[in-house]
Amino acid sequence: MTFSREAVINAIGDGLLSFPITDFDSQGRFDEASYRKRLEWFISHEISAVFVAGGTGEFFSLSIDEYRDIVRVAVEVIDGRLPVIASAGLSVETGKAFAKAAEEAGADGILLMPPYLTECPQDGLVEYARQICDATAVNVIYYNRGNGILTASSVQQLADHCPNLVGLKDGKGDIQALNKIVKTVGDRLVYIGGVPTAEIFAEAYVSIGVNTYSSAVFNFVPEMAVTFYKELRKGNKDVVKQITNDFFIPFVDLRDRKAGYAVSLIKAGAAIVGRPAGNVRAPLVMPTNEECLLLEALIKVAKKTNTSLML
Repeated sequence: MTFSREAVINAIGDGLLSFPITDFDSQGRFDEASYRKRLEWFISHEISAVFVAGGTGEFFSLSIDEYRDIVRVAVEVIDGRLPVIASAGLSVETGKAFAKAAEEAGADGILLMPPYLTECPQDGLVEYARQICDATAVNVIYYNRGNGILTASSVQQLADHCPNLVGLKDGKGDIQALNKIVKTVGDRLVYIGGVPTAEIFAEAYVSIGVNTYSSAVFNFVPEMAVTFYKELRKGNKDVVKQITNDFFIPFVDLRDRKAGYAVSLIKAGAAIVGRPAGNVRAPLVMPTNEECLLLEALIKVAKKTNTSLML
């Protein structure tokens, strides 16, 4: 762990957060050389933290050995320039194992994913998160998503018990529920927007004090992603509206054609801009040729829009 608790909190609380895809070769194996180049490219842009092996990075399909390599490589490449956050979760014991691997590799924190599959009562979710938090010394951000949705009172309980819990990432997009958490727990935690294509929720997030979010499209249109974030924080509604209409709404329409495209389209976009990372792993599937052509057209629109805004 390179960064102090305070430094991690500052990094994840203000600034654009990046979630790189994971590079696989033609045989579907982790491609370390390609991943190193991707991370160097990522941190050449204006971002405040790097979340590796996250949802966009296909955490759900990685073995623990692959995960160790990914976090190790990220820590080596980023070399203390930005905080490195890695994922953990699935079950209490696997969550502890991933957290330990991240800690040993030098990560500055973990993003705690929901438990695997089963429906969960609130007290069980709190205990799931508590046990994993207690098993690691690194900072923990809880991902409020899927079957792991915590209520405001449950988040408060977890925050009261776990001093290393520093943040909550919203993956549901229920602004009413998130606002209750923000107002109940207050500045004890940092709050991160984390629904797929979070930019589409960005204005609503900012309105309740959630000042940052994870940008998946940063993987293929980083300049536009940074421009959008900067103009959002400035309160430039006209630019935010233009980029939303020109790019994000049609992108979301394309994303919603098939389950899992929130990840698959990101890998397709990376290939289109000349930074391929291989295909997604099952159970996800890659977009069709027709959909890739539509995405390519959207990327051209994004670049044109960003260029015109910079003039």
